[in-house]
Amino acid sequence: MELDRIEILLEKYFDAETTIAEENELKIYFSSSDVAQHLEHYRGMFSYFSAAKEQQFEQELPLKTTARKKVAWLSIAATIVILLGMFTFYNQNITQNQDLGTYDDPEKAFQETQKALNLLSKNVNVGVEGMQYVQEYQQSTELIFKN
Repeated sequence: MELDRIEILLEKYFDAETTIAEENELKIYFSSSDVAQHLEHYRGMFSYFSAAKEQQFEQELPLKTTARKKVAWLSIAATIVILLGMFTFYNQNITQNQDLGTYDDPEKAFQETQKALNLLSKNVNVGVEGMQYVQEYQQSTELIFKN
C-alpha cells in the first residue's frame, strides 16, 4: 500500500501538485534503504535535493566596486564629446550664414528675385494640380456615399 502511495506522490510531484509535507514524505522514503527497485533511479535526485539544501555560499563578495568610477568617467567623457560636437556645429553654421544673399547691384538682385519667384511659382502650381485630384476624389466619394 505504501508503494502505491509513493507512486501517486511521484506523479503529483512531477505535475507540481504536491504539498511540502508530501515532498518531505518522498524525501524520507528515498533516503531510506527500502526503495522499490523500479523507483531506484529517483533516489539520486532526491538525495541531491537534500544535499543541495545543506550547502551554503561561503565566498566573500566585494562590497565596493569600481564600476561607479568608470560610469562617472564615461559620463564626463560623453558630455565633453557632445559639447565639442555642438560647438563645432554652431561654428560651422555661423560661418555659412554670413553670406546673407545681399547684392550691391540692383539689376543682379532683381534677376535673383525673379529666379526665386519662378521656382516658387512652379512648386505652387504642382501643388495646385495635386489638389485638383483630391477635389475630384472628394466629389466622387460624395456621389457614392450620399447620406
